[in-house]
Amino acid sequence: MNKRFGFLRILLIFATVAIGTRLFFVQIIEHDEWVAKAEAQHNLENTLLAKRGNIYMMDGDEPVEAVMNETVYTIVIDPMIADQKKVKKVIGENAGEYIIAEWKDVFADKNSRYYVVAKNVPRKNAKKIEEKELVGVWMQQGTKRVYPEGEMASGLLGFVNNDGKGQYGVEEALDDRLAGKNGLLKAVKDINGIALSIGDENVLIPAKDGENVVLSIDKNIQFFVEKTLAEKLATVNDDKVKASAIVMDPNNGKILAVANVPNYDPSNYSQVEDAAAYKNYAFEEAYEPASVCKTFTFATAIDTGTMAPETTYTNNGYTTVNDTIIKNAYQGMFGTITMQTALNYSLNTGSTQALRLIGGDPNSINRNGMDILYKYYHDVFGFGQLTGVELLETEGQISTPDSGYAMDLTYANMTFGQGVSISMVQLASAFSSIVNGGKYYTPSVLAGKIEKDVFVKDENAKFVRNTVSETTSEVMRGMLYGTRYNRRLYGIDRPGYYVGGKTGTGQVIIQRSDGTWGYSEAATGETIANYVGFGGAEGELPEYVIVVKIWGEGHHFEGERDALPMFDTISNYMIDYLKIKPKE
Repeated sequence: MNKRFGFLRILLIFATVAIGTRLFFVQIIEHDEWVAKAEAQHNLENTLLAKRGNIYMMDGDEPVEAVMNETVYTIVIDPMIADQKKVKKVIGENAGEYIIAEWKDVFADKNSRYYVVAKNVPRKNAKKIEEKELVGVWMQQGTKRVYPEGEMASGLLGFVNNDGKGQYGVEEALDDRLAGKNGLLKAVKDINGIALSIGDENVLIPAKDGENVVLSIDKNIQFFVEKTLAEKLATVNDDKVKASAIVMDPNNGKILAVANVPNYDPSNYSQVEDAAAYKNYAFEEAYEPASVCKTFTFATAIDTGTMAPETTYTNNGYTTVNDTIIKNAYQGMFGTITMQTALNYSLNTGSTQALRLIGGDPNSINRNGMDILYKYYHDVFGFGQLTGVELLETEGQISTPDSGYAMDLTYANMTFGQGVSISMVQLASAFSSIVNGGKYYTPSVLAGKIEKDVFVKDENAKFVRNTVSETTSEVMRGMLYGTRYNRRLYGIDRPGYYVGGKTGTGQVIIQRSDGTWGYSEAATGETIANYVGFGGAEGELPEYVIVVKIWGEGHHFEGERDALPMFDTISNYMIDYLKIKPKE
C-alpha cells in the first residue's frame, strides 16, 4: 500500500511539474501568441470592398446599362484560428472551381490573419459554406462584371480580370474612376461574428464605390455598324481579315460608335487564344491611310490660297520627283484637268501638284512647300500626336522636312498617304474639322455620369483650335461632295442630302522573296482599304462623320470596292436614325 501511495505521489509530482511547466510556457514564453489567438476569437478585421461603377451607353437620349455587376463572394481565411482540415473539405466541396490558392500556402504562416482562397463564388455556393459556420472563415461580398450586350463593343469596353483590375478599353483606361476605393472594418465581434460598437480598437473606413460612367456611344448605332462590318467580313470568310469603324459627331467630337470586328466575349475573355483580339484597332493602331490624305493636302493648298477646285494642271498619268516616277492608279483623264477632277479620280499627280503649288512653284517641290505641309499635317490636323481621347491611343508618325534624304519624294508620297501613319481616331477628328467649319475638337467617348440615379451630362465640347477657315471648309465640303457623283447618279445618296468623302487604298510594307522590304504590289498585293466621309442635310453643316477600314494579311482590298459600300450603308442608316430632314 505504501508503495502504491509513493508511486501516486511521484505521478502527482510529475503531473504538477508538467502542468506548471506548460502554464509557464503559456503565461510567460507563449504569452503574446495566446493573447493574439484570444483576441482573434473576438476581434473582427475585414476589408470593405468598393462596388465597381457601371458603364452606360446611350439609347438615343437615355443612358442604359452596358456593363454591370453581379453579386459574388470572396472567401477569406484566418489561418491563425481556422481548422485546416475542416475548412479545406467544406470549401473544396462547395467552391472548388473558384479556389485560387494552394492549401499548403494558406496555412504556411500561422501568424497570418488574412488569406484569400477563392474568388467570384456565386451566392448559392457561398451560402452553403456560410451555413457550416466555420471558425476563421468569412465572406466578402463583391461583384463580377456582366456584359449584357455580349460581344458588342468588346474592343472598346475591355474587361475586368480575376484580380478586379480593368484590362483594355474603357475598363482599363478609366479603372481609377470605375474601381472606387476599398474600406476597412476592425471591431469587437459577438459570438455570431457580428461587429459590436464598443472597444478602443474599432476602425471604420467606409468603402467609396466607383463612378457610374456614361459613354457617348449609342448602342443602336454601335450595333448597326458592327452588323455592317460583320456582313462584309462574312463575304471574305477569313479570320485573318478585320474591319473597324468610327462614327463621330463632327460638331463636338463626341464618338457615337467604335467598332472592331471580329469581337470577343468579355465575360469569357480567358478563352481568347490571341491577345490581339483585345485591341481597339480604331485607336491603337497607326496605318498609312493612302488617298484619304489627299483631303488634307488639298485643304492645305486651298487654305493657303495657292489652289482652288478649278485650278488646272497637265495630267500625263505620272509625274517625276527626284528622278522617281509617281503613277496614278487610274490611267485616264489625260491632258489639262482641274484639281476637282484630280480629287474625283484620286490622282496622285494631282496631290503632288498641290504640294508644288503650296510651295509657290508649280514646277517643283521646295522646302517652303514641305514646311507648310508639315505644319498643317502635324500642328494643325494633329497627325503624329495624341488626340487626347480618354482611351489608349497611338501617336502615329510623320517625318519632318529635314529628317532624311530625298524628302521631296517623301513629301510627295505623303500627299497621297504614304510615308505617314495615323490612327482612325486622328483621321476622324481632323476630317471633322475640315467639314465642320474649321473647328478641331478633342475626340471623346464620354457623355457624362450617373450620380444618385441622375444622368449628369458632359455637354461641353472640348474645342482645341481652328484648323482651316470657314471658306476653306465650305470649299472642301463641295469638293468631297463632288467625288460622290456616281453615288447620287445610281440613287445610293438620296436627294436633299449632302454626302461627301474620300477613298483610300494603301499598300503595306512587306518582305519580298529576296529578303528585301518594300511596298506591296498596288494592283494585286496586300492592301488596306478605308473611306472617310460626312453626311447631313443639303445646305447645313454635316451631322456625322464616318471612317471605315478593312484589312487582312495577304488580302487585296480597294477603297471604292470594299470600304465605300460599308460607308454608304452606315451613312443612310445615320440619316434615318438621326431623323435628318432633307432639303425640300
